[in-house]
Amino acid sequence: MKIHIGYEITYDCPKPTPMLLVLSVHPCRQADLLRPHPIVFDPPIASTDYHDSFGNICTRIVAPAGPLKISSDQIVADPGTPDILAPDAEQHAVEQLPDEALVFLLGSRYCETDRLSEAAWSLFGTVPPGWHRVQSICDFVYGHIRFGYEHARPTKSAWDAYMEQNGVCRDFAHLAVTFCRCMNIPARYCTGYLGDIGVPVADSPMDFSAWFEAYLGNRWYTFDARHNRPRIGRILMARGRDATDVAISTTFGPCLLTGFTVIANELPEGVLAG
Repeated sequence: MKIHIGYEITYDCPKPTPMLLVLSVHPCRQADLLRPHPIVFDPPIASTDYHDSFGNICTRIVAPAGPLKISSDQIVADPGTPDILAPDAEQHAVEQLPDEALVFLLGSRYCETDRLSEAAWSLFGTVPPGWHRVQSICDFVYGHIRFGYEHARPTKSAWDAYMEQNGVCRDFAHLAVTFCRCMNIPARYCTGYLGDIGVPVADSPMDFSAWFEAYLGNRWYTFDARHNRPRIGRILMARGRDATDVAISTTFGPCLLTGFTVIANELPEGVLAG
């Protein structure tokens, strides 16, 4: 299948402001892009890209004083298959994990393993290790948190989501990631596009989505505590320890978000977006 993805984001800065953007499709999906994917700036400004320590594509700019529109319009080829299920995937002992997975066992800005360890072991300590333990974590988070955009705030952590029992997709992901790490399962936070493909269309504005990956059976598997079912058409943008590492924008000075639109739609067979 072909998926039309893109965004239009507008900021207003009182003075020239350095910004760091994480808005490109992840390198693992670059080969699936069916046309160039430049980030377009209006007014035109200079930008440079680099790869961060997690392998994400990051873009550096200096936003001018006044309004700046940032947009992209892309088409991605996708196999149209749902997330992989592997119920026999085993959990590794910590001493058997690859070095690069160990950072995803540690607490981080939004994933307070120290505060949630006791709850995690109480809830999941008797669940068989491996796939079923991660799925049990997803089942709990899915039932524990009430979704609502009105519950979002930039400082909300896994502990906050656990105590308040509400949040948005990033809060579902943060809490599930934290519980996995507490149970010695490496887990990394993911963000990207997830359109309403193969499911009823949601009655809410499209947004970037958050999910996570857990390391089991010598590879990373996708899990989604927000939807708690295999989905079709995930387009990864970035991975990291938590939302800090994959924020769509980090501004080094005052800046106001004034517009935000995201699209992720399956194209009919034989049709290309304009």
